[in-house]
Amino acid sequence: MAQPAAWDTPEPLAVSSAPVPEYGSGSLADLLPTLAAGMGVPGMTASIPELTPADRNCVFLIDGLGWEQIKAHPEEAPYLHGLLRTSRGGTGRPLTAGYPATTATSLASVGTGLPPGAHGLPGYTVRNPDTGELMNQLRWQPWTPPGAWQPYPTVFQLADAAGVHAAQVSSPAFETTPLTKVALSGGTFLGRLTGEERMDLAAEQLAAGDRSLVYTYYAELDGAGHRYGLDSDTWRGQLMYVDRLVQRLAEQLPPRSALYVTADHGMVDVPFDELHRIDFDEDWELRAGVALLGGEGRARHVYAVPGAETDVLTCWREVLGEQFWVASRDEAIAAGWFGPPGQIDERVYDRLGDVIAAARDDVLLIASEREPKESSMVGNHGSMTPAEQLVPLLEVRS
Repeated sequence: MAQPAAWDTPEPLAVSSAPVPEYGSGSLADLLPTLAAGMGVPGMTASIPELTPADRNCVFLIDGLGWEQIKAHPEEAPYLHGLLRTSRGGTGRPLTAGYPATTATSLASVGTGLPPGAHGLPGYTVRNPDTGELMNQLRWQPWTPPGAWQPYPTVFQLADAAGVHAAQVSSPAFETTPLTKVALSGGTFLGRLTGEERMDLAAEQLAAGDRSLVYTYYAELDGAGHRYGLDSDTWRGQLMYVDRLVQRLAEQLPPRSALYVTADHGMVDVPFDELHRIDFDEDWELRAGVALLGGEGRARHVYAVPGAETDVLTCWREVLGEQFWVASRDEAIAAGWFGPPGQIDERVYDRLGDVIAAARDDVLLIASEREPKESSMVGNHGSMTPAEQLVPLLEVRS
């Protein structure tokens, strides 16, 4: 006789049920190649066919601005909210960030036009197979030769070689960082401190060539979300400021221009209690057999002690499988988490965890001792939920 359903052991989430990013048709990695193809840059493919070619293209990437966050805040972001629909000479639709939905990974996808499994920045922290150490790909610690870690040219470099005027307008602090070198270099980098200065200079750079590809960036919205959360006055104030910046740039577009507003990821607030924040450093079951814990709270790379890979996978599914999609490395690759399976570079394979855990629910796998700063953040991101994964593609044309 079957036991009552309440006594049944819950089944872990199926790997196949995770909403995989739309690589090749609607991901961040498809944006710049589509724009460059419309400007005649050799080797580029227009994977987002609904985008009409323009001679001058500007991408304004706002760190942490998810599609769902714009939808939820029409009063704070009236200009952006209006661009969600066909209006003001443009159109709006979401893109998927790619997995994991985190800054280093997404910026590399934007700049190279490649999915994470090809460009090789597949997480916040990942193991360097050559040293066995965790490599922080946002801060580039410990230092690793950038060209060896990510050897592919950026779309900006290819555009510049094809005679397109290419420029990046961002904070001066980013000019010489390894992440900028591997993800966004090519053409001219122009550092400006204030958002208003960046908008004005981006418009000038658009007008500087008959064919132009310009990138500009704003980071402080993401910082406000991490520190204070999406429900905070600080985050709402940053959103209001971002809305004004977008309008300022849109109103200065030179003729034959298109502005595309996008982001690297969205964000979710996670409550501070034991039900929503599971502490790896205090959980002996999750620690058993684990040599290194990489990634971040909602998108973990787990590196097992040699020989313990199967046991770690089994344990993590038993402990977390109702709240996280938990996959082996090969299962995640086959499911397309890091890009089409045939596009996973051999050099990237061992950077991926033996076990990979992506949060479905509003939970966080923190590590309070080894990651005290990250474990204290209110707003978080990384996984494949719509709030994290969907980013805007808002278009304004002159």
